[in-house]
Amino acid sequence: MCGRYSLATPAMSDMRGRFGLGESLELRQRFNIAPGDDVVTVTTTKDGEPRGELLRWGLVPFWAKDPKVGYKMINARAETVAEKPAFRDALKTHRCLVVADGFYEWQPRTAGVGGSRSRKRPFHITRADGAPFAFAGLWASWHGAGDEALRTCTIITTDANDKLRDIHDRMPVMLPDQGAEEAWLEHGTPPELLQDLLVPLPGALTARRAVGPAVSDARHDEPDCLDDAPPGDAEGEGDALSLF
Repeated sequence: MCGRYSLATPAMSDMRGRFGLGESLELRQRFNIAPGDDVVTVTTTKDGEPRGELLRWGLVPFWAKDPKVGYKMINARAETVAEKPAFRDALKTHRCLVVADGFYEWQPRTAGVGGSRSRKRPFHITRADGAPFAFAGLWASWHGAGDEALRTCTIITTDANDKLRDIHDRMPVMLPDQGAEEAWLEHGTPPELLQDLLVPLPGALTARRAVGPAVSDARHDEPDCLDDAPPGDAEGEGDALSLF
């Protein structure tokens, strides 16, 4: 799954040009983006023109009775996205890019005889070149009673690549380049090509780094979320008690 990510690059002016976000969209550094937050995306108009937009993370289908359902729909599985009622219509007409520069995943650890669980180790996962990128996403509009309205999104996940499989068996779909981003947004892209885009970023293009415990608090959105793991808790350390 993908339950937390970052958009911490300080070069926000470059981000506007890279993703065509426009000058009116509010951008700021985010170190620990969590479900329910407003996130930077690129959607399209009815005519297929890209537009930068802030959407709430956690898709609420137009037919939902309660917007709280969005907290259960922060991710959509690539293998079933074309079949699930919550996502299949959005896949046809409401695809989006969710702009990021990394995401977090927590690696389970065991310690002691019998393999009792200990605190999970958080990792920050990026492109190998450190460049910002886009997750493949879907968006929806929801209208409740009166004037209540929401525009929301979800991030599509796929099998983890060989670089990340020991941390988690799933990862978000990180579109590899601008050509893939354009194809994902293009209204006329055939369904079979869309499915071809929903694959893991190759391990050779992926980097991982153990980080400290600050990111584990979803309410904490500060630069120390990206601090290196403390000594003895970095990748490859601190597992001397593990049996395997």
